[in-house]
Amino acid sequence: MKKIKTLLLSILAVVVFALCVACGGDDGNTTTKPGNTGNPPGGTQQIEAVDYASKLKLDLTSNTKKQEVTVRLYVDGDTTHFTPVLNSTLATNPSSDFTGSDGYIKARYIAINTPESTGKIEQWGGKASKFTRGRLEKATSIIVESDDTQWNLDGNGRYILWVWYKTADSDEYKNLNVEILQEGLALGSSVANNRYGESAMNAMVQAQKLKLYLYSGQKDPDFPGDAVKVTMKELRCNIEDYVGKRVKVAGLITSEYDNCVYVENVDAETGIHYGIQVFYAYDTAVLSILKTGNCVSVVGVVMYYEAGSTYQISDIKYSRFHPEDPDNSQLIEEDDEDYVSYPMFTEVSAHDIVSGKLTVELEQAKVDEDGNVVKDEDGEVVTEIVNREFDYGFVVWHTSVTVKNLTVIDAYTTKTGNSKGAISLTCRAEDGTIITVRTTVLTNEDGEVIEESKYYDRTTKIGKTITVKGIVDYYKQEGHTEGNYQVKVYHVDLIEILD
Repeated sequence: MKKIKTLLLSILAVVVFALCVACGGDDGNTTTKPGNTGNPPGGTQQIEAVDYASKLKLDLTSNTKKQEVTVRLYVDGDTTHFTPVLNSTLATNPSSDFTGSDGYIKARYIAINTPESTGKIEQWGGKASKFTRGRLEKATSIIVESDDTQWNLDGNGRYILWVWYKTADSDEYKNLNVEILQEGLALGSSVANNRYGESAMNAMVQAQKLKLYLYSGQKDPDFPGDAVKVTMKELRCNIEDYVGKRVKVAGLITSEYDNCVYVENVDAETGIHYGIQVFYAYDTAVLSILKTGNCVSVVGVVMYYEAGSTYQISDIKYSRFHPEDPDNSQLIEEDDEDYVSYPMFTEVSAHDIVSGKLTVELEQAKVDEDGNVVKDEDGEVVTEIVNREFDYGFVVWHTSVTVKNLTVIDAYTTKTGNSKGAISLTCRAEDGTIITVRTTVLTNEDGEVIEESKYYDRTTKIGKTITVKGIVDYYKQEGHTEGNYQVKVYHVDLIEILD
């Protein structure tokens, strides 16, 4: 009888425990997640979360190289370009250490690999990029540190670095590499084989246990979905509305340069050209259709490329095994005479490109006084025609143009970096408008680099009169909020000397 009573009590205890778990189990939000922004998916493990990024301390007296910096350019979650702070009391190295990289630091973060968010779009890539930027934008001081006693480069000319930052609310620096791992926004990259390997490994394992973001097993809610079919006119005039979305747009390829093609289309009613830059990254398969003169349908994600201060379509969707898939980029016509006769390099005035205005008729959804979209009896969205004014240069951005009779009044040749040898020609149009013609590194038929003296004599200060064919581009100088529209020329034959 005593054994039966003991057995019954044991069974009762098990039942009570099971009921407690069922009624009071983890709902995914019971664990405090260090440094977390928003409500990430996952978090089913009830563990005591540790802020490994804050526990790790920066030793300014160690034998590693260190440099105080400011942000020059945000690239993505694990890559940032920095500018050395001259005469910093925290800097242990002269800025001349970075002369090989145009005086600034292309930093690739040690120990982490965040999802892609530039040429290729991966789930949680945008979240990781925003997290890194959000932390550094709040920083009052940033220090980059080498892993050993030397500045080390990867195969792409980037410095492999630890990034530390502090804000006005903190007296100590926090390690951003470890914090990104801790947030579950990066996979590890040789995590244990570096200076702060133990902290980095602990942070990554904790993120896995908490099932944060990359380890959640859930889909990124901000990941671009199915492609939206859109006209080039609609895309260009409402470009900000499409950032982060996958689109399908058709046009003619007018130029190609540096892993990009320029695709444009013409509005039949007005004759205005609209275009977009398409970045195909290193996808060699899609090159079979992305050729100058081809009319194509492009499927990709609209992005703002900060380094070039430009909008573009990235993450091109194409499969060589399913070329007829309607969700893929497709070849519409291959160098057909109907498309060759398409008016490429249309004549445009320098004044219109630099400071002209253009009113464009656009169809948009009608909204009521409360801002709600109006629908008809069948539930269809009611549209209306509206007139909107744009800068002319913005409308024809990325399209091919011809600008005639420009007199070169100054010239500048880039002296360093990947653009060494590229020329900027300051030109005056017949009406007095000043416009810049920017070239790539131009060469003649013998492969010799074209020098600025071909177009401007610096001794006599006399320049040639030229007609140029190129792509409308936008240039914004570092540190400036506004830029200027200019013409970008990719081949020496596209500059005709008239005198």
